Amino acid sequence: MGVEQIRPHPDLPGPRFHTAVFVQTGPNGNGIIHEATGDVTSSEGMQYTRTPSKAPELSPEFHASEKLGVTEACRHPSEWQRGLDTVPTPPQQKAFNIKTMKTEPFKTKDPLTFYEPGGPRRPIMKCTEWTLERVIPALKANGLIIEGDGALWNGLKLEPY
Repeated sequence: MGVEQIRPHPDLPGPRFHTAVFVQTGPNGNGIIHEATGDVTSSEGMQYTRTPSKAPELSPEFHASEKLGVTEACRHPSEWQRGLDTVPTPPQQKAFNIKTMKTEPFKTKDPLTFYEPGGPRRPIMKCTEWTLERVIPALKANGLIIEGDGALWNGLKLEPY
């Protein structure tokens, strides 16, 4: 089964791409999207979700995909779900600052401490960073993404989304 990273079209409203991993599970291009959903302003932060999906390229939001490799059919979705359930998702990283009357990144949540104006800040981790910096490396390290065209594998096509 192939694995690809897929991204929505850049002209859609919103300041950033949403990046996820798509595993093609059927001959018609359908599969499962593995992604972080939610936002970094909610107290729960973002959550890992798995969603059945038609072929991503059929969606008007689709922009691009990059083949990551393949995964063995016998390991998806069960081993993927177990593995990705252990990858920490982006936590809450922004809150409403009553001093500035704006939603801003914070330094610490408890006690709630905001950054000083102009001071150094940690980068915000959202779905794209979670997928590229945590998920894909974890899947590769656990042998769940096998790089290459998969000609010898009875597997799933993987794509980032």
